[in-house]
Amino acid sequence: MKKIIYTLIAVAFCTLTACDETNWLKEEPLDFYTSENSYTTSAQFQQSLNFLYELIREMHWNNSGDYAVTMFLGDLSYGGTDPDLKFNNWETWVTANTTAASYHWQRCYSGIENANVIINRLTLTEKVGAAEKKVIDGEAHFFRAYFYNLLANMYGGVPIVTDEPTAPRTDFVRATREQVYQQCKADLELAISELPDITAVKDGKLSKQAAQHLATEVYISLGEYQNAINSATAVISHPSMALMTSRFGTRAKEEGDPYWDLFQTGNQNRSTSSNTEAILVMQYEYKSAGSNYSSQFPRQMLPFYAGLQVKGKNGGNVLAFTDLTEEKGGRGIGVFHPTDHFLYDIWGDDFDSDYRNSSRMIMRDFRIDNPNAAGYGEYVVADGWLNSAVSGDIEYTKNDAGYRNFYPFVLKFSRVGDLPDDCYVKTSDGSIKQTALGEHVIAYQWGSLSANCTLRDDYLYRLAGTYLLRAEAYLGNNQKDLAAADINAVRLRSNASPCSAAEVDIDYILDEQLRELYFEDFRIPTLMRLGKMVERTQKYNYFGYNVKSYQDLFPIPYSEIERNTGATLEQNPGY
Repeated sequence: MKKIIYTLIAVAFCTLTACDETNWLKEEPLDFYTSENSYTTSAQFQQSLNFLYELIREMHWNNSGDYAVTMFLGDLSYGGTDPDLKFNNWETWVTANTTAASYHWQRCYSGIENANVIINRLTLTEKVGAAEKKVIDGEAHFFRAYFYNLLANMYGGVPIVTDEPTAPRTDFVRATREQVYQQCKADLELAISELPDITAVKDGKLSKQAAQHLATEVYISLGEYQNAINSATAVISHPSMALMTSRFGTRAKEEGDPYWDLFQTGNQNRSTSSNTEAILVMQYEYKSAGSNYSSQFPRQMLPFYAGLQVKGKNGGNVLAFTDLTEEKGGRGIGVFHPTDHFLYDIWGDDFDSDYRNSSRMIMRDFRIDNPNAAGYGEYVVADGWLNSAVSGDIEYTKNDAGYRNFYPFVLKFSRVGDLPDDCYVKTSDGSIKQTALGEHVIAYQWGSLSANCTLRDDYLYRLAGTYLLRAEAYLGNNQKDLAAADINAVRLRSNASPCSAAEVDIDYILDEQLRELYFEDFRIPTLMRLGKMVERTQKYNYFGYNVKSYQDLFPIPYSEIERNTGATLEQNPGY
């Protein structure tokens, strides 16, 4: 009887209220997030933007294994741990089926999808004020342009998607490379109109000048050289922008130079060091849950000096060095060996005078600190101990990929002289442990920060890069005298002799980018953008013969082609 009464009541209720069964059963989320209520407030949009900032930081700092393909190779370095495989054999390593080809593709499209959601949802919310909407929209458009520009540089033409996804798609087709750059141009011009001036943003946040810097590169790719010149000039001539030509920052009273100052801890951000060269800085805070990793550059680029053996005093072999030390930049494992072109050729007559090649930035020799070594206290290279091991191991030669244990130490990203206190090994009296020659011993255990990482903020864009982009634009615009002037602004800051207009061509500019921005910029996408990756890798990389003529572009990942059943996603030639 009760069941009948309850049913009649329910029927009566629905009849009297014109009950819509669909709405009646619809769930209204009150205490959890769904796709409908996740993008309504300023805080929620900021969380989504934070993901995009983090994505760019990850792509630069997670520079190990296959993920390192964009940063380290080409004319800059080769694999130091695998003479015949992987990093040194692009024909088999960079294919449509490998992580090397898919890693950046996947992350770029993840970033694009998130940017599209932000852009669309901003139009649907009334909880964000008009002024704040404008800035958020500008940031989202910058990020979308950033990721599409990287895709175009690396893969050529790719599918363009500008709408928020609402259903699965399997019918993507490739736009042309020019169309992708045009999309970047439109996004960046909008971002420039919406983003605040660099003087009005917090450290690490996007500004109008960051968008103008990226727009300069995009205009060059489109052959719009005057637009590129105008965009770069807007940054360079800004009253709050200038190259750092005098000593500054946290260690200005120590021996050093302005270029060295740029890379000392605490000197990257405008608010803390008055660094007028910084445009966009990736943020890091030691042991903060919000930035719990930094760049692994020391691990990847420094030699595996902990394994270097030399002749012992009493015969046999001993380790040349007894500990990992701060002075050697951290714990290197010799994954990437700089090319001779970078280590020797590009410095020319300025080898001993260019600040960028000083022993503070690139240390080329160290003294053996093991008292049991026959050469204790003497220099590894200068005093002839590099090949003194008598165990029958390989003989190290300058161009040998097995030359993993000792080669010039690129210290640009290492904290030498100011590590956090808990990064040092301490003695029983609490003092820092030192080697027999007085170097400071640093702590290392698997997964630790101190010995492997940079432990500081890093530049994404700085003004010297803008000058070199404008030099590219001037060269494209047949104004070689002005291109030389921009290059010389960068060179003179580092005590390098000026170049003449007659010397300037695209290869000279690429060499200057190596001198100024080594291991700051994505080198491979830069070379691919200019169609120079194959040429310069074959010319300057010891294993360049393993790069094939078709590899001025990456392959479209096969997994993307395979799942795109509703249309044909064309592969790049040669793959």
